[in-house]
Amino acid sequence: MTRMLFRDDPYLREASAVVMAHTEQGGILVDASVFYPTGGGQPGDSGWLEWPGGSCTVATTVKGEGEDIVLVPQEGESLPPVGATVTMRLDWDKRFGHMRVHTALHLMSVAIPFGVTGGSISADRGRLDFDMAEPPQDKEAIADAINEMIAGDAAVSEDWITEAELDAQPDLVKTLTVRPPRGSGRIRLIRIGEADAPVDLQPCGGTHVARLGEIGRVRLGKTEKKGRMNRRVYLHLDN
Repeated sequence: MTRMLFRDDPYLREASAVVMAHTEQGGILVDASVFYPTGGGQPGDSGWLEWPGGSCTVATTVKGEGEDIVLVPQEGESLPPVGATVTMRLDWDKRFGHMRVHTALHLMSVAIPFGVTGGSISADRGRLDFDMAEPPQDKEAIADAINEMIAGDAAVSEDWITEAELDAQPDLVKTLTVRPPRGSGRIRLIRIGEADAPVDLQPCGGTHVARLGEIGRVRLGKTEKKGRMNRRVYLHLDN
């Protein structure tokens, strides 16, 4: 089991870990990780590892067995030996872009109140697929609504509920095709705004900014038809 340091503090850029094993595919299994593993539409983090006598580039990060996290080195680079203590250094600029875009997509799901059928995140843009027959008619008005929420600079926080509590509140789940992971007994919620009147509240395992003002202004890009009841909407960071 890998301790998810990125969940305790998504702003943590550097930390130490112990190499527990190498995978058959050449990955590095660590006991703690500042690197977020690919999941929920958010890409795996990249960065660097250093240890006495060596270093390597982390190309991406993926989920292993159970709650293990595996660091994938750049092809052809050396691996730290099992048992070594490594210093993890996060590619912060890319991660912070993911955090800004991911949180902005939560706001887009508020401004476009339809079920979400898919999504994707990069460091400067993201998209959501909505269960809707027609594309948004006024993208500028939607962008204005999102930017107004961002300007309000509400806090972004996490909470936890039991699986039974989530079953009793099915409207918390906006995604129609991907359900929150179960098995641990607890579900992580991301709350935007105050507890008694949140701007948004939904299950999510990704990394987010601490306050909406960190996102900066956004704009909507193109929309695409991906099926009879599926419209894809792109969101871009303006800076």
